[in-house]
Amino acid sequence: MAILTELQEEEAAAASSRRYHVFLSFRGKDTRLGFTDYLYEALVNENISTFRDEEEAEIGEELKPELARAIKSSRASIIVFSKNYASSTWCLDELVMILEQRKASNHIVIPVFYDIEPTHVRKQEGTIGEALSEHRQRIAAEKDEEKKIQGARKLEMWTKGLTEVADLIGKDANGRREMVVIEELVKEISSRLELHSECTIPHLIGMDISIDTISSWLKGGSSENAEVLTISGMGGIGKTSLAKYIYRLHYHEFERSSFVEDIERRCAGQTRALLDLQKQLLGDLLGKRMIEEHDVDVLTYKIEKALLNKQMLLVLDGVDNFEQVDVLIGTNGFLHPRSKIIITTKDGSLTEKCALFRMRVPPKHQKHALHGLSDSESLSLLCWHAFGGYDPKEGYENEAIRASKYCGGHPLALKLLGSSLNNEDVDTWRDTFEMLKTREFHTHVHVQKVLQISFDSLPSDNCKELFKHIACFFVGSDKEMIEAILKECGIRTSYGITKLIDRCLLTIGPLNELRMHQLLQEMGRDLVHQESPEKPWKRSRVWNHEESLYLLKEDKGTTKIQGLVLDMKMLEKESLGGSGSTVADSELQINDPNTIFGIGSSTHSILKFSSCCKKTELKTDALRKMDKLSLLQLNHVKFKGSYKYFPKGLRGLCMHGSKLKYIPSSLPMENLVALDMSYSDLTQLWKKPKLLGSLKILNLSYCKQLVRAGGFSGLPALERLILKRCECLVHVCESIGGCDSLLLLDLSYCRKLKMLPSSMIKLKNVQMLSLDGCAARIGKQSHASSSSSSVGEFVPKHPSILLISLPSSLVTLSLKHSNLSNESFPADFTSMSMLKKLLLDGNPIDSLPDCVRNLTRLERLSVMDCSKLKSVLCPPNTVKRLSADWCVSLVKITFSQEITAPPFVRYRYSVSLTEVQGVFKIQAIEKIDDQILCSLGWTHLQHVKDHKVRIWDSAIWSRATKLPVQMCYEFGIFSTCFPGNVVPEWLGHKNNGSSISFTMPSSSTNKRIEGINICFVHTFSGRGMVSSLRTKVRNITKDLTWIYYGYIFVVREADEDLVWLSHWMFGKNELEDGDEVSVTIVEEEEDGGIMVKECAVSPVYNDRENEEDPLSYYKSWKHIIGGDLSAFQLTSGDYFLTHDRFFNHPLAFKDLFQHKTTQNLFGYIPQYKGHLKLKLVGFEHESTPFLWFKFQVITTRPL
Repeated sequence: MAILTELQEEEAAAASSRRYHVFLSFRGKDTRLGFTDYLYEALVNENISTFRDEEEAEIGEELKPELARAIKSSRASIIVFSKNYASSTWCLDELVMILEQRKASNHIVIPVFYDIEPTHVRKQEGTIGEALSEHRQRIAAEKDEEKKIQGARKLEMWTKGLTEVADLIGKDANGRREMVVIEELVKEISSRLELHSECTIPHLIGMDISIDTISSWLKGGSSENAEVLTISGMGGIGKTSLAKYIYRLHYHEFERSSFVEDIERRCAGQTRALLDLQKQLLGDLLGKRMIEEHDVDVLTYKIEKALLNKQMLLVLDGVDNFEQVDVLIGTNGFLHPRSKIIITTKDGSLTEKCALFRMRVPPKHQKHALHGLSDSESLSLLCWHAFGGYDPKEGYENEAIRASKYCGGHPLALKLLGSSLNNEDVDTWRDTFEMLKTREFHTHVHVQKVLQISFDSLPSDNCKELFKHIACFFVGSDKEMIEAILKECGIRTSYGITKLIDRCLLTIGPLNELRMHQLLQEMGRDLVHQESPEKPWKRSRVWNHEESLYLLKEDKGTTKIQGLVLDMKMLEKESLGGSGSTVADSELQINDPNTIFGIGSSTHSILKFSSCCKKTELKTDALRKMDKLSLLQLNHVKFKGSYKYFPKGLRGLCMHGSKLKYIPSSLPMENLVALDMSYSDLTQLWKKPKLLGSLKILNLSYCKQLVRAGGFSGLPALERLILKRCECLVHVCESIGGCDSLLLLDLSYCRKLKMLPSSMIKLKNVQMLSLDGCAARIGKQSHASSSSSSVGEFVPKHPSILLISLPSSLVTLSLKHSNLSNESFPADFTSMSMLKKLLLDGNPIDSLPDCVRNLTRLERLSVMDCSKLKSVLCPPNTVKRLSADWCVSLVKITFSQEITAPPFVRYRYSVSLTEVQGVFKIQAIEKIDDQILCSLGWTHLQHVKDHKVRIWDSAIWSRATKLPVQMCYEFGIFSTCFPGNVVPEWLGHKNNGSSISFTMPSSSTNKRIEGINICFVHTFSGRGMVSSLRTKVRNITKDLTWIYYGYIFVVREADEDLVWLSHWMFGKNELEDGDEVSVTIVEEEEDGGIMVKECAVSPVYNDRENEEDPLSYYKSWKHIIGGDLSAFQLTSGDYFLTHDRFFNHPLAFKDLFQHKTTQNLFGYIPQYKGHLKLKLVGFEHESTPFLWFKFQVITTRPL
């Protein structure tokens, strides 16, 4: 007798391997050639391992041992009940075994009632009852007593089994389409067995934010439109790995799914490739293995129909041509409204070129760019492949850090390099790194081949030449400046830069500088190196200083060379932390943007140069053969001979540290676009002015001996004049007024400059003017020369004349550290109607000058480090960013009532600040009017006013500060924290633990709900010391949820617990009588055992009639509960109220969502519904973005 409890040991051992996902139990003659066959095929097509017996048994035959083993080794069973199911004793024995397996383990059982009523199975009626009656008669007629007893036992088990299985949740197929039932069964089995997690998904180091963002996108969105996500990035950056991870994580949540991998490679040179891809996709859509169709257009039509009918997760990986998308998903836009399509590509602009987006109602489209890993993530990934863990092995720390930095956050490079160094000794690590620098290592070659795919796909030679120019010379340089230079070199820069950005070969930094990943830069240089590996003079570009010096010394110049770089200070260098050197003349940091030009190593080094380099003198005629040379940098180079030998076709010339006292007239400059003579010994520009009709950029920064700057009448095309920190400059010629094309003028920190030329008022196009650190030194007008008249006097009596007389075309004005007081500003600034950016850092102003409010286009206002500044009251409504860091006297920032949303405000280390109107307000409880406290229901807080607590606001203070108990207000929520062990007695509803639920009690007719008070006690059981207010309030009745993260932290002292009390104001109809409400407080156990010991709530009512509301000022704020919280709404409809939404960069803000306590509080991965309407402007810092040659390595990083 084959019942489950009597299986032999070997059967149990075999079963433990779980060979099958599903065991099919069915009556062959009823369904084998129909329903069951289709079901089996559908299961197998979904990679669900299924056991189906091909034999039929006669009545009375014993169940085969292999069937018993198959049941035991399956995780689930589908029992297809049909009219003749019970007529087979074999089927009934299977039923009993399956149910016993269900009791013995987590075996899943799904009954399917096919052409039979479930009640007939449950009550053994109809054909089921007839079959059991026949079995009963046969058993009764049995003459062998032992078989008769055995048969009776079986009959009892069959009967019980039929009753039991009919009570399970199953599928009733009667009156339904068979394929619909089969699809439901496949989906249910896949879901209940969690087959999506059966395949181990490797953890993607450094991809957490991307995974959470895309997972939220998959779960959110509209039910009316399909959505498309484009993941873009350079080759090897992790696009496919990320898409595959997301697919494996979520494919089971859709009706159909398909991952079409590596489209670019599969389509390369293969005419049938797209046809094969179509067949794969259509097969996945229809659940079929074989597609018998060979016409691309027909397949596209069939795919379109299938996409319309099924909710689909589709990943098109490695797309390099929009026509591939058109062929694979069609051109008619037929998509199921809840489908999601993910496209990975190296070309970020490709997706929107598809026919899909030319429809009248295109799908929603989002982009997600991958830029690489951070330093810590890079080290972890390298170590994972090299050591099998996230940290370096002892003794390998320095080499591991060095190797990970070389890869510049590039996942493929990190993986290949780490794997190749697995089990190698430290010396091998060091040798490998040296080989990488000389491109001798095979891993470098493999990565370069991957990267070069994007380069090879560029649409024109123009784009390829531009890429090489940037890789060799211009990483870190200002985009507009390089466009101007290269345009005159015959390069279509605007078009080319756009294409490079689209293909993720280039990015633009926050200062408009060109950025390129380090490995891409090396790839570009290597392409040039391959032009002539052994003879640099036969290459188009020479950027290596040693090669450039050799080339010039040995007179090896050729007509092949288009660009050459030589910086004598870069020739002798020493690695940071290396052995001591006798060379000690000078030291320079290669990452100093103001001083370093030329190629440095890819790791951070200190560069030194020796006396022998200083003494090297080159002949000018070494340049005579270089007729095609258009880009030349000769920093700290001594020349002898006439400058007439310099190439006439030069477009860009950089000569930092030149010993020339003036620019020689023999130097061919007719075609020059940019001239950079920074750090030179110039005392004047030239003895005799020259007509230079092409010169657009003139940079004389840090020329500390320059006394006079003039001769501008011969520079009609000049757009940028940079005289920053020319410390001896006393005169700027009036001829500057004739520079009609001038856009930028930088006179910052020219401290001896007493007068500005009066002709500056004639400059009609100048947009940027920097007078940092020099305005306070402007003296009275001199009458010695009419050409030296100034705009006006800048003395305490009439200091505003300067500001009145500045060009009206200015868009950016910088007056940092200029000793300007409030009296220094005019009463009216309307003449500067175009101004968008005003920088007043480090000036002794005590309030915002009135004239600033007249600037109707101002978007960026900076008052950082104004130590006397006490208030910033009502800046223009147009301001989008206000920087007020280090304003130690600043107390209050307010905005006008008309402002739609407060700007992005920075106020770090402004330690006296108590209010940013509309955002937050903090004040001591002891100083708050009793009427306000009474309106909040806080009537018993006298004892609190005498306490002090250690408060930490990371946005203001670098460490906790001990202050009297404070009250903070934001989002319509008042909160305070004080020492204590229990919640106050006057709070009505209490509960132990971190959550409480209640029903809002009915109020009398003359009262209305004002809000609710929420209180809890934080107790400390571990190392945790810092407590914060994190609360979730949910109106269950109205399905409204608010999650609030207070921005103030309180540091525990001694052994006292902390009591948090908050009042939540509710406006409109968010909270009414009879509403069911739940309150949850975050427990931060993972952060050191900070637990909620007790919590309490109490409603607050307003019984004032026709009285002035003490809370009217607070209620006037816009971003409060009952006001406009649209910028804080998540895709789920919940509201996440946090100070960081105003003040932190979006990616930094997302770190909150990675926190376990946050995810537990939400119960899902949160994502905002829309972009924050407060426009965030990129952080800026003092730099010199105008120097046209910048060769430091700048790698892209997540912000």
